[in-house]
Amino acid sequence: MENQRQKVPEASRKSAFLPTSSGIFCTRKRPDVVTITDWLAPVIWEGTFNRQVLGRYYGRQNLTIGLAVLATGRTADQYLELFMRSANKHFMSGYRVVFYIMVDALPRLPDLEPDPLRTFKVLPIKGDRWGDFHLTRMSSLAEHILGHIEDEVDFLFSMTVNRVFQNDFGVETLGASVAQLHAWWYFKNKDIPYERRPKLAACIPFGQGDFYYDGSVIGGRPLEVLTLIEGYLQGVTHDHKNGLNSTYERHLNKYFFTHKPTKLLSPEYSWNAALRPPPQVWSVKATRLSRRYF
Repeated sequence: MENQRQKVPEASRKSAFLPTSSGIFCTRKRPDVVTITDWLAPVIWEGTFNRQVLGRYYGRQNLTIGLAVLATGRTADQYLELFMRSANKHFMSGYRVVFYIMVDALPRLPDLEPDPLRTFKVLPIKGDRWGDFHLTRMSSLAEHILGHIEDEVDFLFSMTVNRVFQNDFGVETLGASVAQLHAWWYFKNKDIPYERRPKLAACIPFGQGDFYYDGSVIGGRPLEVLTLIEGYLQGVTHDHKNGLNSTYERHLNKYFFTHKPTKLLSPEYSWNAALRPPPQVWSVKATRLSRRYF
C-alpha cells in the first residue's frame, strides 16, 4: 500500500470526546491488520474496541447522532426502504438518532415501529447540481448543516443510500473527523487510483498518499463535515473554471491527505457486496449493494 482541522463546536454543545484510558481500544488483538496510522489515529476493526466500556462512557453523554442520506429518483425507489429499515435496527442502537432524508420528491417512508430515540426528517434539495450526484449530495448537506443540523446533533454521518446495515454500527465509530477505508483498495498495494494530474485540485503527487478512502461514508462533528464539504466544493469549482474534471472520491482522498482524519473505519463498515470477505474481515457492519449511480 502506498504510504498511507478541527473546528470546535459551540461551547453550549455537549462534549463527547473519545476516552483515552486503557481498555477502550486494543490494537494488539488485531496484528493481522493496520490498527493505528502514522499520525496515531485508530483504525476501527472488530476486536479492537470494548463495547461495554464505550457504552458506559457514551451512555453518560446524552448524545444525538445524525445520519444523512440523499435519495432521489430511481435510487429512492430501489434502496431507501431497505436502508431505513436496516439503519433503524443497527445504526447507533440505544442512542438518540436523527435521520435526515434528502429528497427531490416526497418519498414513501417505510412503516417503522415508533421509537422515542429515532426522529426522521425529510429535507428538500434544490435540483441536480451540474448533473452530478455527489455534488448535489454535498452541496445540499452543507446548506442543511448551516441551516439547522449543527445545532441539532453532536456527530453527523453522511452515507449513500445503496447500503444495508447488517450488524451494530455503534459509538466506536464516533470521532471529530471520520474516514472510511475502501473495501477493495485497502487490500491492494499498487495502482491506487489517486488523482495524479498536477493541474487538478485533487492531485496527490506520485509517490505520495496514505490510504484510499471510500467516499460513500463520511462522518465527524457537524462543522468538521462542513469543512470537508467546503474543501471538496472549492476543488470542484477550481477544476470547473479551468475546464478540468476529477472524481468526488479523488477530491475526498486529497482532502484527507492534507487534513488527516482522527478516526478511520475499517472496510467492515462499508463492505462491497460483490466481494467475498477475506479472513481479516471478522464482522461486516454494512454492505454496499451496487456501484451503479454512485
